[in-house]
Amino acid sequence: MAVNRTPVLKRCRALDLDPVYMGIDKKSNRHAKRTNRKVSEYGLQLREKQKAKFIYGVLEKPFRNYYEKADRMKGMTGENLMVMLECRLDNVIFRFGFARTRREARQIVDHKQVLVNGKQVNIPSYQVKAGDTIEIKEKCKSSDHFKAIAETTGGRLVPEWLEADLENLKGSVKELPARDMIDVPVDEMLIVELYSK
Repeated sequence: MAVNRTPVLKRCRALDLDPVYMGIDKKSNRHAKRTNRKVSEYGLQLREKQKAKFIYGVLEKPFRNYYEKADRMKGMTGENLMVMLECRLDNVIFRFGFARTRREARQIVDHKQVLVNGKQVNIPSYQVKAGDTIEIKEKCKSSDHFKAIAETTGGRLVPEWLEADLENLKGSVKELPARDMIDVPVDEMLIVELYSK
């Protein structure tokens, strides 16, 4: 399985992204920007795509598949793409506050510690639907690992389309998110322009 091992803060700096969106509190020590270099239109489009891939931890081929699927759906392709990325199981676990970062959420799902509607799911890219109930397995709930996570993520704001019970490590999907409910700093229109060339 391919894994992106790029140091997170270094990548955040390169993409001009605040590490908070990655679930990291550290400030990326920003260097003075070189303003004399103009970025081409293609460069801007590519940066937005790389930003979305990096935030959600998706590699190129699956990302392209998401785009093609979003293109076939009704409505705006860019919005469909962002909603599909946001509804990945690993992202939802991160949004609930059951993991400090999306990478950690992915690992929790991989290690078969998550139940969706009472059934074990170990696929990080699993698409959650409105009405789904997601919880951490009973035997894992009492572990020190999850207690430490709950302490760290306790103050994190849960998006309005989700309902989380951090104490019992349980949550539900009230509805699928609209684009304005997704607080990710990505201009999806540039991604659509890049792929529709």
